[in-house]
Amino acid sequence: MKNPVAGNIPASEITPRELFYNRRRFMQMAAGASAAFLASKVFATEKLSAGTSSAYGLTDKLTPLEDVTRYNNFYEFGTGKEDPARLAGSLKTRPWTLSLEGEVHKPKTFDIDELLKLAPMEERIYRLRCVEAWSMVIPWIGFPLSELLKKVEPTSKAKFVEFITLHDPEQMPGQKTTVLEWPYREGLRIDEAMHPLTLLTFGLYGEMLPNQNGAPLRMVIPWKYGFKSAKSIVKIRLTEQQPVTSWMKAGPNEYGFYANVNPAVDHPRWSQAKERRIGEFFKRPTLAFNGYADQVAPLYAGMDLSKYF
Repeated sequence: MKNPVAGNIPASEITPRELFYNRRRFMQMAAGASAAFLASKVFATEKLSAGTSSAYGLTDKLTPLEDVTRYNNFYEFGTGKEDPARLAGSLKTRPWTLSLEGEVHKPKTFDIDELLKLAPMEERIYRLRCVEAWSMVIPWIGFPLSELLKKVEPTSKAKFVEFITLHDPEQMPGQKTTVLEWPYREGLRIDEAMHPLTLLTFGLYGEMLPNQNGAPLRMVIPWKYGFKSAKSIVKIRLTEQQPVTSWMKAGPNEYGFYANVNPAVDHPRWSQAKERRIGEFFKRPTLAFNGYADQVAPLYAGMDLSKYF
């Protein structure tokens, strides 16, 4: 069963865009910093134009923009959920380039503005689920990663795709800690990367990505836990061998390569059977593959998902 298009969401359930510019919200998010500083450094004011909403959209109520931009996992800016909104003003997103290399016939480095023109933008309403059993529903803007990978023509040896993010401790103060090995690295199998649900993302709520949400470009892979969606990417490498991701290296018994949302497999330190949607009091049952089983379960046919977690 395919999910209804995002355009079916009643207008009454969508957070008014003008709230994005509410000075009071800036002051709350700043935690002592000036609203003017955040407006100029954390949030991009450039708007993104998107085509018709994707057929993979949801009818779920959207998570308020205030929560989407205040409650984040982005360890490059600290391990606290509000650290990214407080500290991400130091990140400079122009100039920015993304290099594609490895097992490709046509390696290339793209400027961020060139990427923005590469393929038609789409707005997709996707769930983003964190491994700690909380989730959000966000209107992302971007295009399928496959559109970019086709441009560099993967070779027959390209079995995996590795994402490498910016390493700059002066801009990203969380990288001065040893909580993870930097730069942050993530990866997908090539068929996962080429799946139409896998989105190279440049914006949310009609605007360019805020710094704390992974500016200027990040991945969104909605059937996996949020940490698979690498933020502030500077390099994509296509490889023959499976890459070792940052969380695999940090906790191999807790974080596997696949990180598919699987309510039947608990994290070693907590249950994954239920989740709490941000802004709601009661928990709800976790859906297999985060609700996208009809679209992605065939990718894992015959695999023991308790082993390949």
